[in-house]
Amino acid sequence: MTNRTIHLTENPSSAKIAVIGLGISNVPLIRFLSRLGAKNITVYDQSESQQICARIDSLLASGMICKAVTGEGYLDEIGEAGYDVIFRAPAIRPDLPQLVRASENGALLTSEMELFFELCPCRIYGVTGSDGKTTTTTLIWKLLSAHYAGQSTKVWLGGNIGRPLIDHLSEIGPEDAVVLELSSFQLMTLRKSPNVAVITNISPNHLDIHKNYDEYIEAKKNIYLYQKEGDTVVLNFQNEATRKIADACLSEGRQVRLFSAYFNDTSAFDERAEGCGYLCGEELVYSSSLNNYRVDRRLLRVPGLFNAENLLTAIAACAGIITQEDIESVVSEFSGVEHRLEFVRELRGVKYYNSSIDSSPNRTIHTLSVFRKNVVLIAGGKDKNIPYDALGPAICEKVKALILVGPTSDKIEAAVRAADSQRKDMMKIYRFENYEDAVKCAYENSVPGDTVLLSPASTSFDLFRNFEERGNVFKSLVRALE
Repeated sequence: MTNRTIHLTENPSSAKIAVIGLGISNVPLIRFLSRLGAKNITVYDQSESQQICARIDSLLASGMICKAVTGEGYLDEIGEAGYDVIFRAPAIRPDLPQLVRASENGALLTSEMELFFELCPCRIYGVTGSDGKTTTTTLIWKLLSAHYAGQSTKVWLGGNIGRPLIDHLSEIGPEDAVVLELSSFQLMTLRKSPNVAVITNISPNHLDIHKNYDEYIEAKKNIYLYQKEGDTVVLNFQNEATRKIADACLSEGRQVRLFSAYFNDTSAFDERAEGCGYLCGEELVYSSSLNNYRVDRRLLRVPGLFNAENLLTAIAACAGIITQEDIESVVSEFSGVEHRLEFVRELRGVKYYNSSIDSSPNRTIHTLSVFRKNVVLIAGGKDKNIPYDALGPAICEKVKALILVGPTSDKIEAAVRAADSQRKDMMKIYRFENYEDAVKCAYENSVPGDTVLLSPASTSFDLFRNFEERGNVFKSLVRALE
């Protein structure tokens, strides 16, 4: 724990604190700081939306904050305000000139997640990656929860998955376990690593925030860089970026477990690894000198090879703690996570699926792989400055009608037009500005046996607060169809 963190926790009433961003993680942070005894908290947020203003009014009325600064230029004076500690929201870059100036003037620049890592008393499992991290995080939590059921150990789920744990710290004991989903934004300035660090895969993503792909990869690496002796890193050995990381980690003598559902035996892995997970026929296998687990992938209630790999990853992360019975218990009940290939309803022979969490082309490619053909696809959203070329052939292979909404519509249509496929000329392409018209069009262009799929390949922030709101709007519109 840093000296200034110690000062904050031991003398909170004397600390001058700024909190930038009133999103999902920082409101619980403010509650935690207030309970700790902090008296001088100012919040900053560029938005002046009705929702943000309501949050500010509530925090001011409760006495948790003493001031709020909003609107254009909201950070202009922060560098000279004499703060002891500044907590930034994950998507606020730490190298903004105003924050650099504040640091030069003595402020500690940190975040809710960094403070949580400083204060958490128990073992932490952390999961990051470009795709699959929410499902993998959930599966690790479920496997550990199944193992510790009926015992004093409690397993906590949080992080980027939507539940900040900072204001639950007083309830978390040293014998508990915490499972966190960690985004590249949360990892950028993290200088502590979880005891078990998982990277599902890495591909270009969030390049609207990160300067380039290299910076994105470097942020992901923080999940294991600060591990201690005895800690474990779990890595995808088929993905190009994580394979390079695996080689570096093994060369450094780290404790590494490898996995890939695209390999069918141990010979494909680096022999220096502690253990490896693979798919042999229809059986998911994790093998090491100490632990061996096997599970029939056909028992999984969620479709797709990528979901089988998510389970394999979770087993590798929990190996040595969980039992074969724990795995079988979880597999028999796990039906997926909300907004990820979520079945909504069947109407007049057409099945509707919500995969709003698919915020990148790779995720949509994986989702489309589950279906045979005759897909009516709703896609598009906010641009993250990532390439869409590979999405074109996948759409041409499976999609009969493409319905586009949002700023990435041009990129997605261009990827389809550039694909080397005769099917692109038979595909109907529509464009709309809202989901009401998009869902109506999908309904009108589907016949019995078709699948209507929301898989945007883009973030939601053009029309919605988050992917959950986008998915819920879609589900509501689908359920209203007659």
